[in-house]
Amino acid sequence: MPPMDARALRAAFGSFMTGVTVVTTRNRAGQAYGFTANSFTSVSLDPPLLLVCPGKFLSSYAEFEACDVFAVSILAEGQEEISNTFASFKGDRFARVETDDDLHGVPVIAGAVAVFSCQKQQVMEAGDHALLIGQVKHFHHSARRGLGYAGGKYFSLGLEQSAARAPKQGLKNVASAIIEQNGAVYLQRDAAGYFLPQVVVSRRGLLRDALQEHLATLELGARLAQVYSIFDQAATGEHHTCFRATTHGAVPREGAFVAVEDLARLDYAVPGQAATLARYATEYQTGLFGLFIGDADGGDIHYS
Repeated sequence: MPPMDARALRAAFGSFMTGVTVVTTRNRAGQAYGFTANSFTSVSLDPPLLLVCPGKFLSSYAEFEACDVFAVSILAEGQEEISNTFASFKGDRFARVETDDDLHGVPVIAGAVAVFSCQKQQVMEAGDHALLIGQVKHFHHSARRGLGYAGGKYFSLGLEQSAARAPKQGLKNVASAIIEQNGAVYLQRDAAGYFLPQVVVSRRGLLRDALQEHLATLELGARLAQVYSIFDQAATGEHHTCFRATTHGAVPREGAFVAVEDLARLDYAVPGQAATLARYATEYQTGLFGLFIGDADGGDIHYS
């Protein structure tokens, strides 16, 4: 059996939509440590147990392996920068974010959706990670919406739900997808120009299902993620909802994958898609994707 492609496997794991957490501890010398994790699982209600999976590559791995207590903060929409800080910042991470101390004196993230203060129950090695199991000693939560993560990108489910409004009277529902693969986006083309794969949907509540069925006919193996753009195009009598999507190893029978950096230079059959893809090309560089809600005259971009 040939060696498994670790990069492809990582991408496949990443297609599972999760929340985002920051795991923290404080050692006996009083030094605080923390890392970002989306590998968080509730394990048991009686006794109350949860687990997270610190990687052995973490500079703080030994601290979490040896800790007596730790805490898990589930991040809220709008806390992307906190996630980024605890994922990659090399300096004093706690100096960059607002925290509170829990009952064990462990720093937890202010404004988090939920916080769990735990006593370490068990650590088990699991390949290049470990399973850190904790017994919940105290927790609190709020009604805020959690920050989402899939395909290596953040998303805001709350904004998508609030944007799921009915189109103006008489406009057709059109669902489309920005399918990304290895830094390129799948496009189709006719005499009028390039366009995203799209389908007209009779009922708005069926947008995602109808689009997924349409994409299946293209045999690209695309997985729909979050809504990226919602706009009215009065000139054609259409109400567009554009989703982000990813795929891996796809070879299209028709159409082609176009490099992200070339998207803004193309001519498009659907004017609203031209603006959508120009924005996508810019946001792709930072990994921070907003949700556009508007029409041909303008609108607002919401970053959680």
